[in-house]
Amino acid sequence: MPVEFKLPDLGEGIHEGEIIEVLVHVGDRVEDGQTVLVVETDKATAEVPSPVTGTVKEIRVRAGQTVRVGEVLIVFLKEGEFESETEAEKPPAKPIEGPVAAAPSTRRLARELGIDISRVKPSGPGGRVTPEDVRAFAEGAGRPEAEKAPPEAKIPPRPTLEKGGEKEPPEPTEPLVLPQFDRAGPVERIPLRSVRRTIAKHVAVAWSQIPHVTHMDVADLTELEAFRGKHKQQVEAQGGALSLTVFAVKAAEAALKKFPRFNSSIDMESEEIIIKHYHNIGFAVDTDRGLLVPVIRDVDCKSIFDLAVELKNLAEKTRQGQATKDDLSGGTFTITNVGTLGGTGLCPIINYPEVAILGMAQARLQPVVVGDEKDYKIVPRLMLPLNVTFDHRVLDGAEGARFLRVIIEMLENPENLLMMS
Repeated sequence: MPVEFKLPDLGEGIHEGEIIEVLVHVGDRVEDGQTVLVVETDKATAEVPSPVTGTVKEIRVRAGQTVRVGEVLIVFLKEGEFESETEAEKPPAKPIEGPVAAAPSTRRLARELGIDISRVKPSGPGGRVTPEDVRAFAEGAGRPEAEKAPPEAKIPPRPTLEKGGEKEPPEPTEPLVLPQFDRAGPVERIPLRSVRRTIAKHVAVAWSQIPHVTHMDVADLTELEAFRGKHKQQVEAQGGALSLTVFAVKAAEAALKKFPRFNSSIDMESEEIIIKHYHNIGFAVDTDRGLLVPVIRDVDCKSIFDLAVELKNLAEKTRQGQATKDDLSGGTFTITNVGTLGGTGLCPIINYPEVAILGMAQARLQPVVVGDEKDYKIVPRLMLPLNVTFDHRVLDGAEGARFLRVIIEMLENPENLLMMS
C-alpha cells in the first residue's frame, strides 16, 4: 500500500522547515536512503532521504513552501507494489490538490487583506501566486463585496516569559501593504529563507516591544594590547585565539555581577523582573546564513584561557552550520563586535528576551591628552568605542553609564581579568 512520507523530526526543537529543492518527480524510482528533498530550517540545511525503495506516486510540496514536522511530503509505492485491482476498479477520485504555490510574503499579504489564497488565480511561473495576483483579487477580481472590507486592526501581543523557561517571541505587528514597486522599474524578489526569516521576526519584536537606550564611551586598550601580544602564542598553542571579544566576555561578567539587573528579563504579564543568577554570554557571529549568537555558558567559572579556546571552537562550529539548539540558546547577555569590519560606533538591537547588549566598534590609535590642564602631553593610545544598549523599562541611564564604566576599567587593567576564575 502507498507510504505517506512525512517531514521527520529534525531535532534541536525544530518544528518547521522550508523546501529548498525537490529532487524527484512522479514516477521516479528511488532507493532507500536516496535524497529526495532539501529542507532548510533556522539552524541548518538538511538533505531528507527516502524511507523506502520504490516509486514516487505523489509529490505534495513545492520549492519555497514552508512545512511542519509531521506534514506529508511525498507518497511512495514500495518496490513490487501496485495499486490493487479493487482500487483500480473504483471510479477515479478527485485528486488531492497540493498546497498553493506562493512565497511566505505573498501568503502574509493575503492574510492581511482577508483573502483565501486558494481562490486567487496564479500568473507567476509554474503556477505561482504573486503579490500582484493577490492585489488584483483584492481590488474586485472575483471577490464578493463582503470580502472587500479591510481586516480589523490587530493589537500586537506583549512579550511574555513562561515560568521556569523562555517562551518564543510573539509575532511582531503585521507589516503594511507595500506599493507596487515594479510600476516604477524592474525589481527582483529574493525569498526570505529560514534563518533570515527568524532573524527578521526576532529583531522586529525586540525593536517594537523594547524601549532602547544606548550609552557610549571609549576604553584605552593600550595596556591590554600589550598583554594580548605577550600571551597570544601561549593561547594559540592550546587551540584558542586571544581575541578582543574574549576579554570583553570576561569584563562583562564582572559588570553583570556588580549590576545583576543587566542579567535579567522582564515579564510584563506578572510585572516582575527576572534576575538570573548564572552568566551565559552570547556573542554575535557573522555567517553566510545570517547573524547567529552562540552562547558561552557559566562564564564566571572559566578563565581567560578557557574562554579563548571555547569561543574560537564555538565560532567555527557556528560558521560551519554545526551549532546545536543548546549552543544557540540560553543566553543572559550578548556582545556584538564589528571592529574587524571598521566603524566608529554602533547601536545594536537587544537580543530578546535579554535586557542589554554590549556593542564594540574598531579600536584605533588616536592622540590622547594625558595629565591635567596645567601639566599635560599628547600621546598615541589605542582607543576602543564601546556602547551598552539597554531596556529602559528595567534600567536607567545612570545605571548604563556605571555598568559600562566597570567594563572599561576591566579592559584597561588586563591583570585584573587574568586573576578572575
